[in-house]
Amino acid sequence: MLVRVLLGSLFIAHLYWKVVIFPGGVEAWWGNLLRAGYPAFVPAYVLSAELAGALLLIPGVLTRYVALYAMPMMLGAAHFWMARKGFFFTKAGAELPLVWLALLGVQVVAGDGPLAAVRSPDPRRALALLRRRGESAA
Repeated sequence: MLVRVLLGSLFIAHLYWKVVIFPGGVEAWWGNLLRAGYPAFVPAYVLSAELAGALLLIPGVLTRYVALYAMPMMLGAAHFWMARKGFFFTKAGAELPLVWLALLGVQVVAGDGPLAAVRSPDPRRALALLRRRGESAA
């Protein structure tokens, strides 16, 4: 539950930065990504992953899958900053997005945690069900 609350709080803070603090707001941030050469679906995905993290992680709604959904975004953020600034956070590099990516991975593996509002379906049960269906079809 602690990791869930930490990650959700970070997503809230990051969205606040985009909307309130970043000069020009979300529109300027979106334009910067397009000018950097990213296709239009990338900023849309990033915003959807950040909103999902901000709204769903803290109450524990499908936590495992929300964290899994946000992981490619953090990998992309790490690549974005590694290519421009290098690894170290002191130069606005990839270090922090990689830590955030690792925390998302921990959340995926750990699952929903206590007091989750809507538990994620257990992937092991889903795989077992798929195997049983495959065996019965054969």
